[in-house]
Amino acid sequence: MVNGILFRIRTGIPWRDLPERFGSWKTVYERHRRWSADGTWDRILQDVLADADGEGRIDWSMASVDSTSCRAHQHAAGAPRRSPRVPKRRSIPRQHRPDEGLGRSRGGLTCKIHLVGEGGLRPLALLITPGQWGDSPQLIPLLERIRVKRPDGGRPRTRPDHLSGDKAYSSRQNRRHLRRRQIKHTIPEPRDQRANRQRRGSNGGRPVGFDKEKYRRRNEVERTINRLKHSRAVATRYDKRAFVYTGTVTASSIRLWLRP
Repeated sequence: MVNGILFRIRTGIPWRDLPERFGSWKTVYERHRRWSADGTWDRILQDVLADADGEGRIDWSMASVDSTSCRAHQHAAGAPRRSPRVPKRRSIPRQHRPDEGLGRSRGGLTCKIHLVGEGGLRPLALLITPGQWGDSPQLIPLLERIRVKRPDGGRPRTRPDHLSGDKAYSSRQNRRHLRRRQIKHTIPEPRDQRANRQRRGSNGGRPVGFDKEKYRRRNEVERTINRLKHSRAVATRYDKRAFVYTGTVTASSIRLWLRP
């Protein structure tokens, strides 16, 4: 069953074209749909992260944040919209998105994967939003999704030692949040923000610190996204429901962690 799910995620074929050796395609699809709805894929990822952390395979010294846009196939459109006041069916999860994580741009329907990756080119947390949503407002919700259970119990680890990101994440709110959580960060300051700070003089605050050597490691999250998009069902979204596509991306992340 799991092999059939991973085969479809890797190849991106329609569920109906699943080879017969995996059994009934509908059974495999329904299992993937249920696991995406009830959070089974999320719990598996958390257990895999906990095992990796116990073995010392998570590089907490540097984490990077970035996002990538994914084109939505025409089969991903057309999901019926439900009002939040209308009771949902049992198969629809509580975290169901009314917008289905789809947005329109010049290229058509797109969605966006926001990702926090560690130094070993594997994801720590992810978030699915419509394609036209900005990156900066998603940084705080994305960091709140990092919860790696400790092997000896206690509070889970929720923050890396250092975080790097591009200019899209440079905002006063994000920097204040990182300082409050005592997370060192390397985020370049855009030209307009720097000019506005200098125009205000002493009221504009001190210049932001920037380490070019540490910023070079930001390519790690881009390489992580590249590895994640080797799964064709992740690079192109075929799932109508946002929670099913989230389960698809999560299962692909689990596959990256389990690979030697």
